Amino acid sequence: MTATTTVTIDRDDPRRADVLALLEEHLADMYATSPPESVHALDPDALAVPAVTFWTARDDDGTLLGCVALAELADDDGELKSMRTATAARGQGVGGALLAHVLAEARVRGYRTVHLETGTQDYFAPARRLYARAGFAACPPFGAYLEDPHSVFLRRVLDAPPA
Repeated sequence: MTATTTVTIDRDDPRRADVLALLEEHLADMYATSPPESVHALDPDALAVPAVTFWTARDDDGTLLGCVALAELADDDGELKSMRTATAARGQGVGGALLAHVLAEARVRGYRTVHLETGTQDYFAPARRLYARAGFAACPPFGAYLEDPHSVFLRRVLDAPPA
């Protein structure tokens, strides 16, 4: 990706071949980093259900740069899922663009909050910094999650501006 590359974010199929490869890499990293009971990443079929909207970011040539999903928890609450930037695109703003897109969509849907779960390990530090810059703050476990020393639970209230 270069300074003149346009990043396009569109709904996509999580079972598309290049997306499958990115999601397989994502799941492999999650299992290599966290105990199995602490891995909460969704598989491609779970990302394709009606309650989940899945997007990819692609460059001008259609190269996959990253992906993200938004799961509906309630009429006014969503959960960020399966956010991943392709290795070659890291550090170039793809994650920030995907996150901004999801938060904008959440506002359009009338969500008041967006939640997420991520890991406590050093591997997840860049993601935690991104979320903190976007105004996410620590919260108790939500939905079906339970306290877990390998998980950080975060929430963004959409009426509040980022810190």
